Amino acid sequence: MPLANGPTAAQPPHAATGAQLDRFSYDDDIVRKFLFATLIWGVVGMLVGILIALQLANPFFNFNTPWLSFGRLRPLHTNAVIFAFAGNAFFTGCYYSTQRLLKTRMLSDAMSRFHFWGWQAIIVSAALTLPFGYTQAKEYAELEWPIDIAIAVVWVVFAVNFFGALIKRRERHIYVALWFYIASIVTVAILHIFNNLSIPAGPLKSYSIYAGVQDAFMQWWYGHNAVAFFLTTPFLGLMYYFMPKAAEGPVFSYKLSILHFWSLVFMYIWAGPHHLHYTALPEWASTVGMLFSVMLWAPSWGGMINGLLTLRGAWHKVAQDPILKFFVVGITAYGMSTFEGPMLSIKSVNALAHYTDWIIAHVHTGALGWNGFMTFGMIYWLLPRLFQTEVYSKKAMELHFWIGSVGIVLYVVAIYSAGVTQGLMWRAFDETGRLAYPDFIETVLKLMPMYWMRVVGGTMYFTGVLIFGWNILMTWRRRPATYHVPVIEAAPLTKTYVPSPSTHPAPVGMWARFTSAQWHRSWERAPMLFTVLTVLAVVVASLFEIIPTFLIKSNVPTIASVKPYTPLELAGRDIYIAEGCFNCHSQMIRPFRYETERFGEYSKPGESVYDHPFLWGSRRIGPDLAREGGKFPDLWHVRHFENPRAVTAKSIMPSYAQLLTNPIDFEQIQSRVDVMVMLGVPYGEAVTRAPAMAREQAMQIGAAIAQQGGPKGLEDKQVVALVAYMQRLGRDIKAQKTAVIAAPSSAVAIGGTR
Repeated sequence: MPLANGPTAAQPPHAATGAQLDRFSYDDDIVRKFLFATLIWGVVGMLVGILIALQLANPFFNFNTPWLSFGRLRPLHTNAVIFAFAGNAFFTGCYYSTQRLLKTRMLSDAMSRFHFWGWQAIIVSAALTLPFGYTQAKEYAELEWPIDIAIAVVWVVFAVNFFGALIKRRERHIYVALWFYIASIVTVAILHIFNNLSIPAGPLKSYSIYAGVQDAFMQWWYGHNAVAFFLTTPFLGLMYYFMPKAAEGPVFSYKLSILHFWSLVFMYIWAGPHHLHYTALPEWASTVGMLFSVMLWAPSWGGMINGLLTLRGAWHKVAQDPILKFFVVGITAYGMSTFEGPMLSIKSVNALAHYTDWIIAHVHTGALGWNGFMTFGMIYWLLPRLFQTEVYSKKAMELHFWIGSVGIVLYVVAIYSAGVTQGLMWRAFDETGRLAYPDFIETVLKLMPMYWMRVVGGTMYFTGVLIFGWNILMTWRRRPATYHVPVIEAAPLTKTYVPSPSTHPAPVGMWARFTSAQWHRSWERAPMLFTVLTVLAVVVASLFEIIPTFLIKSNVPTIASVKPYTPLELAGRDIYIAEGCFNCHSQMIRPFRYETERFGEYSKPGESVYDHPFLWGSRRIGPDLAREGGKFPDLWHVRHFENPRAVTAKSIMPSYAQLLTNPIDFEQIQSRVDVMVMLGVPYGEAVTRAPAMAREQAMQIGAAIAQQGGPKGLEDKQVVALVAYMQRLGRDIKAQKTAVIAAPSSAVAIGGTR
């Protein structure tokens, strides 16, 4: 059944027949602006992605430069690709399709431009802060508090502009693409605000109001649903508009669209805790996340089927039309990702895949295939309409499609292989019952060929993006000297709705009214009611998990021996965060024998009650650090930070030699302790003398380093603070295996197997 006001459906006779028609034009200038921003940030984000892929294959590409190290660039890559490339792509399609679906210009041209320039300023601020170590250490939410406030302001302006257009629309019913836009706009706002609640401790430093288990829960409530409502639902909206346009036919099923939308919006919000299986999160929470993740498979594939079957009768066009090729592969990648996601949420599968590159491959299947190819197809379709000329080269479009497709295959095959290799090697035991690969570096070295193949695949995909950019620029150069701006005529909506018996006959009987979806048609005529219902679906699903996690004290039992970090350890933790170490190291030992044999006693919920933010990690490029304290002498850590390969041959860890010369800002420590006290951390005398206490501990560690044969004069250097933090990890819980802390200097060079 065609959607009544869909992209290709004939518009029904307007209720205001005979009324004076409004004359207006669409604002395509804002669409062109977002299109070029999509291209520019796509090139930047993917170029950074290639650089960090090279850094994993060979640490030389860190260039011994702190702001170009993997730990600092990895969040820049994710933010650039998600919020800059995919975000601008969504805004491109949203501004173009919304105006046409509602038969109105956006509420305010000034708001549109504020949104555009504000969003680009936010992206630039991310590019300026993340490489310099200003981060909240939250996945996909690393940006610090002033930028978070700017995001909220710009997003509110976008929302007002969008909903203002809904209110003044000239089309009675809101089309399915708009449903997904509404869900995306309101849910992203909710997620962003509540996950980023924090207390500033400086101009670009803050601490999350949540700690430990609660922070982990909030982060993955946000993190999983940022993928859902920034990378999935907006692009489903784009699919529902641009796919029928390109195929020149209606969407396959209206009723399937309804089922797809409401089940996806309600179920998706529950699924986040599946990222925390076998961690210190209460098991009931991760189990609920798993159950809803598995159920998500049905609506996700319903959307995929609805998209692909929109091509019914038009499959012969796919062979000749590269735009349809992009859409078909993009939707297929969506189907693959949304099958694999529920599979990975199953605990037995997650036990193997979690912390491995398997998750990286899964994410990139969706990002490169679904988001990337849908963006390319949409923009290629838009080019002749926005620039009012033919696309410069159809052959270049074909080349882009094939080189990008091969690049995706090379990338994901390599990294899927790397992930499975990691998982199997970590859990392998030999015939004597010992770990088959006790040294973590053994696993890392096995991955090098796969990491180089990822570089090749990523470079091919990036080459396709360069071809894409060249084609856009050449098409733009052929634009007319002055764009023709069509004047649209449409009747305003009448105050009362009178359905036409010929186009919307009244169904007889309650069951007939339900199955005909007339109840949903009434919601589509009331966009504010539709928005409220969407918000309720999201909020109710969220509260069912958030309230028990936060209010039931037994979910996070306290441990009497766990104490707050000392002022110096807190400063060291902040350095650990600034350098992005959490991007490579987890601090969460799961209750599996192969993990406890390798890293020590499994992690408890009460251990992280003072961790603002939590640092359990989501990936292990290096070993887990939850029980790092006391395993090695202080000097070992100094040597390791200065030159990892002098301690562990062929380590891929970047050098942090600058920490041996960068001074500690002792006076800054007091303000950070003060914020921790505001958050409920029970500091004693540190409330009044944190700098002095930090100096005292730094003197002790500096003296110990010198006594062990290391350099003198490190008492006021950042490396001492970071060593203090490293040596504290896990010390509040007695580890099952404790190494000798003191060691002669001769043992330092051979004591580590990282």
